[in-house]
Amino acid sequence: MITLATDFGTPYPAAMKGVIHRRTDVEIEDIAHDFPRQDVRSAAFWLRFVLPEFPPSVHCCVVDPGVGTERKALVIRSGGHALVGPDNGLLLPVARRLGTPEVFEVTVKDPASHTFHGRDVFAPVAADVHEVGVAELDRLPALSRTKDYTDLTFPEPSIANEEATGELLVVDDFGNAVSNIPGEVLEGADEATVNGETAPVVPSYAHLEAGERLVTVGSHGNVEFAVNQGRGDEAFGLSIGDDLALRWE
Repeated sequence: MITLATDFGTPYPAAMKGVIHRRTDVEIEDIAHDFPRQDVRSAAFWLRFVLPEFPPSVHCCVVDPGVGTERKALVIRSGGHALVGPDNGLLLPVARRLGTPEVFEVTVKDPASHTFHGRDVFAPVAADVHEVGVAELDRLPALSRTKDYTDLTFPEPSIANEEATGELLVVDDFGNAVSNIPGEVLEGADEATVNGETAPVVPSYAHLEAGERLVTVGSHGNVEFAVNQGRGDEAFGLSIGDDLALRWE
């Protein structure tokens, strides 16, 4: 299959699907088209979370604030998957989670538009990769191996005793505020305080009454600040990129 993940909203992904279907008869699966606009790091976090759940596939991923500039187009092969997208770090976290990345640069010749490379560059490349097969990328004349690409890594937390400092990485559509602090630090804890705001540590949202604040470990494995049937980011006063000081007991 080919998966699509963008910050395009609608109707732009439909144009990408049309291009792919003109080139190959393939199942297309939508990951998301409502990633935060131009937020490469948030999209990279969610791709790293979602794409490993798929069998080996071609993944066309486009969050591309540098569209129309000199930034390159890439195909990355890792763990039997192929990732197609812009050279802005978007693809690297999930590529490392899938396996050992092999990076190819795409030779782009006169795209029809300087503003819609999802349709004019990445969708055609994804279709061509699907047709030739992930194991045979060296057969595609538009691809050449490269070690010159933009990397992206997530910040590492600092953990000592019953304290950690970290960063808020993403906020999901429920308002759950996800940190970069690993969830195992909360093992055995009953209560946690983040940036001066204290809440009970519970295994899931419904362990408390609706509207109550909580600290838990999300499905991504990280410490998360939430509200049962409410927005954790608002209740804890947190925004993406905020520094976090977490204590637990």
